[in-house]
Amino acid sequence: MPIAQLNVARFRRPKADPANQSFMDALDHVNAQADVADGFVWRLVGEGDANDATAIEAVAGDADFIVNLSVWRDVPSLEAFAYRQADHRSVLARRGEWFEPMEPSLALWEVPEGHIPSVAEALDKLAELGRDGPSAAVCTFKWWRANRSG
Repeated sequence: MPIAQLNVARFRRPKADPANQSFMDALDHVNAQADVADGFVWRLVGEGDANDATAIEAVAGDADFIVNLSVWRDVPSLEAFAYRQADHRSVLARRGEWFEPMEPSLALWEVPEGHIPSVAEALDKLAELGRDGPSAAVCTFKWWRANRSG
């Protein structure tokens, strides 16, 4: 069954601050890598020519809170991209430079074939994970590896 993933972050400084430029500059390339990755199905992008979701105001009044929402064939394909694709891994390693610590910041959940989750659905899943902890309904990579893989 396909897996949806949401990861969220809040910039340490305002989104347009020059301190965030190296992150913003990496987005097009890393997103292009995701688009052709084995197992990739869909990712959220903004309106018009936007090729990322950084302009989407997922939380009203909080322009510095950003979301990354995507659907993958399965957890192993998502995990391969997230942790073994070199360009994504290098951005991931630098997240502390740009973003405040936040927990939970990632949620995984199964979706029916062809389903495209909304931002509201994804934020609800993240809230459920934060409130109830990981389960078969919404989880983390660590929980998935321990309980669902194999």
